[in-house]
Amino acid sequence: MTSTPPVQAGSRADASPAWTVTARPVDDPVSAMLLREYLVDVADRYYRLHEARDSTPEEIERALAEMPSDDLAPPHGVFLLARHDGELAGCAGMRLLDARLMDARTAELKRVYVRPAKRGLGGGAALLAAVEAAAVGLGAGRIVLDTRLDLVEARGLYARHGYREVPAFTDGPYAEVWMAKELG
Repeated sequence: MTSTPPVQAGSRADASPAWTVTARPVDDPVSAMLLREYLVDVADRYYRLHEARDSTPEEIERALAEMPSDDLAPPHGVFLLARHDGELAGCAGMRLLDARLMDARTAELKRVYVRPAKRGLGGGAALLAAVEAAAVGLGAGRIVLDTRLDLVEARGLYARHGYREVPAFTDGPYAEVWMAKELG
């Protein structure tokens, strides 16, 4: 099992500083559970907006198969789990991009998720800090992401942490906004 030192983070004076973020294998049962929660969350938001319904279990299974997360693993990636006061609360992943597609020093942020009951407490910031540190540790000087227009909270989080909109670098069906941050 890959491990990184826990990151202690807090976002506000009234928020608990008890966030820890550690690397876990992406195929670990706990990781898989959070990846499923992430996918249900973003799929339900998409289907509610476009079809006035929630996703179905079959759609979630199909999406998990079509969009695997196995590249969020060493030696060219990482999958992180966040805990708040010891309680599992979120996840995020990062992978180095193929040098043929982008600059060889570019990492991509993937699967950022904080459980609804833990949102607004600094978990997103803790996950971003840990992902960025992991990217730098793998030699990345830049991190990119794509997201959807309706994921306004995520876009706000990224903007507050120095991510800026950039021209499109992917063409996936759910990519509507592209952002990047130079890592120093």
